[in-house]
Amino acid sequence: MMPEEPSRFAAPGAGDLPWHWALLDSAGAPVEVSAEYADQRFASQGDAESWVGEIWAELAEQGVDAVTLHEVDRVVYGPMSLHA
Repeated sequence: MMPEEPSRFAAPGAGDLPWHWALLDSAGAPVEVSAEYADQRFASQGDAESWVGEIWAELAEQGVDAVTLHEVDRVVYGPMSLHA
């Protein structure tokens, strides 16, 4: 009998999901949001932008006034207002 092979699946790390949003209030301070929106990370800029485009109204309801897009530690753009 052969030993069981170790799993080759590993959860993605920050290097695999380098794109994330800083969620900010009107003063530019981070906003704590519900768990379903907190600490979201993405594999591509397009995925990150699609996500915020779909849920911006929910973020605004939780006190987010603006968002800033990051790739790892680099600011890509922002802050970008969630208000008209």
